[in-house]
Amino acid sequence: MRQAQLFDQLVELFLTDGFASLTIDALAARLRCSKSTLYALAGTRDELVRAVVVHFFRRATERVEARLAEAEGPRARLVAYLEAVAEQLKPASAAFFDDVAASPAAREIYERNTAAAARRVEQLVAEGVESGAFRPVHVGFVGDLLSAEMVRIQRRQVARATGLDDSAAYAELAALVVDGLAPRS
Repeated sequence: MRQAQLFDQLVELFLTDGFASLTIDALAARLRCSKSTLYALAGTRDELVRAVVVHFFRRATERVEARLAEAEGPRARLVAYLEAVAEQLKPASAAFFDDVAASPAAREIYERNTAAAARRVEQLVAEGVESGAFRPVHVGFVGDLLSAEMVRIQRRQVARATGLDDSAAYAELAALVVDGLAPRS
């Protein structure tokens, strides 16, 4: 129980302030716990960063999938998925995303989650095309296009080019994709 609470507190701290400049001493002071308590979560600072980022994305994935499960129909499911991704990323500061991009371990976790999300979106698009809710499109191309943009979001390229944070970029992507897949009359 205490470990889960600590991970939740660490996630909130990382999302707000980033993590690159935080030492174990600083984390222990901010969380009012001992360094040994933090080292019980992970053996090194880098391992702790990795574990916290994994915790964040695991929790986000669970929430996104729960939101998806509530949606009915291909269009609603695709919108729910992409909007839920945006919602889960919204609390994260630019400092957090910059630190993730600069940390090989954290970046790898974000990349892995982005790839899984891209596969999920491609699956949702395929379901929509098969059911006739979306116009006939080359699902592989749409999936590849979405994957490329999701990677650009993850790598902070969209933020640099447009000023949009990751959450806002996913919201714009959702609107663009859903409108672009609508059947033509």
